[in-house]
Amino acid sequence: MSQNSNKVKQTHQQFIKRVCDTGIVWALKNKDGLATSSSTKYIDKNGEDLGLICFWSDKNLATACAIDDWDDYKPSEILLSEFIEHWCLGMSNDGFIVGCNFDENMFGEEVDPLDLILDLNKELHHQKKEIKLKKFDHINSLVDEINKLG
Repeated sequence: MSQNSNKVKQTHQQFIKRVCDTGIVWALKNKDGLATSSSTKYIDKNGEDLGLICFWSDKNLATACAIDDWDDYKPSEILLSEFIEHWCLGMSNDGFIVGCNFDENMFGEEVDPLDLILDLNKELHHQKKEIKLKKFDHINSLVDEINKLG
């Protein structure tokens, strides 16, 4: 595994741990919506790059990326429960990928939103934390549904 690949994996793990610690996910938002890009890892059935929405584990990391095409974006806080239930499920349904803790050079982990939910669930379990979801009795119910799809 290359050094860059190791760094991306490490940054992704930091994202998972930090958002589970704080219960907060950060996005960049302007009047038109959240900061988006194109995946360099995932393509659709027509060979086109999938859309990617970036999220960060820390406000300062998000702020550092509010440059160039995103210079009119501001950090926006999202509760982890809302991120899981609204954003990750919605992105999966809409064919988007999650960009985790991208740096100002757009270097970071790209992950399927359902896989991210599974990773977050493992970390929440490890930290002995529970989050309250609106559409599911428990995160384990959501995880069971995801596992049925796999």
